[in-house]
Amino acid sequence: MGLTEQTNLQKLVELRNVTKAYGQMAARPHVVLEHINLSITQHEFVSIVGPSGCGKSTLLRIMMGLSKPEDGEVYYHDRKLDGVCEAMSMVFQTFALFPWLNVVENVELGLEGKPFGKEEKRRRSLEVIKVIGLEGYEEAYPRELSGGMKQRVGLARAMVSEPEILLMDEPFSALDPLTSTHLREEVLHLWADPTLPPEAVVMVTHNVEEAVYMSDRIVVLTSRPGTIAKEVMVNIPRPRDPRSAELYRLVDEITGMIV
Repeated sequence: MGLTEQTNLQKLVELRNVTKAYGQMAARPHVVLEHINLSITQHEFVSIVGPSGCGKSTLLRIMMGLSKPEDGEVYYHDRKLDGVCEAMSMVFQTFALFPWLNVVENVELGLEGKPFGKEEKRRRSLEVIKVIGLEGYEEAYPRELSGGMKQRVGLARAMVSEPEILLMDEPFSALDPLTSTHLREEVLHLWADPTLPPEAVVMVTHNVEEAVYMSDRIVVLTSRPGTIAKEVMVNIPRPRDPRSAELYRLVDEITGMIV
């Protein structure tokens, strides 16, 4: 992507001088994030990395409006975000499926509160289930699914509302290495399809190699209180070779920033 094209891309969400703390700000007992300035634009896959406890997951929740900062503001399409942004969806590390609901019912929860009738919700859910690769498991319950299939259900639930921004919080960390590799490839395949949402993906991960392999840009946070140490552009052409020297060079560079 050329410089002119990058400049013309629309800014979707922006965090301006965001600080998050728990407890009384005057005493500053638990400042998690401090003075975060970050924007997410169209057509980019952004990963957030940093040491444990630096506020990566908190940053996602603030971005979506699930958590309010003590200071600073979040803007969505240049309008101040007040409450949960319905144009964003979240994929969780722990799948967060309801065990008493089957696959299609769990996916339909992603349309809760949307102005669709029962038949339209079912149609949309079945459609995304097919896209995600779960066709034939519509009536299965979470206890009958492998970890990878459970995470596919979580992804389908996040995708069914056709979000403009997809947020993923450690989406592969609860899976075995082989399953996580396959699911990463499936997510990248979906991301590469211009006919499918979303417009941007923001992923939190502890796995720097995963971040470099999947992302266009990587945001490196410092230890608590989390601040942005550096933003690294990943200019490796896609599809990427996970064993390439260029990828490993960037992995080493970013790993060295995390202290």
